[in-house]
Amino acid sequence: MKLLICIVQDGDAASLMEELVEHSFRVTKLSSTGGFLKSGNTTLFLGVEDQEVDDALAIINKNCSRRTAVTPIMNPQLDPGMYPSIPVEVEVGGATIFQLDIDTMYRL
Repeated sequence: MKLLICIVQDGDAASLMEELVEHSFRVTKLSSTGGFLKSGNTTLFLGVEDQEVDDALAIINKNCSRRTAVTPIMNPQLDPGMYPSIPVEVEVGGATIFQLDIDTMYRL
């Protein structure tokens, strides 16, 4: 058995969770915040059987596409009164996934 810890953007979370549930995956959702862009993320926990890992990863890949976005980044070298932020194009989306081996899982 595996535990998949998936960190995705908030905008991708609803469709991802919906499709995971449609395919009989049990999902636990936690809200989280990213450190770099300080934007909303969602962390999902999935307990899956070894043979279901590839199916779960395919669903995550389908629903969490990478894309570019323009976001303001604070520049500490500039006077905040003149130029409080500089727009920067960054890659967002996708998913960060941690896969852990689980000896036992209980559903009480």
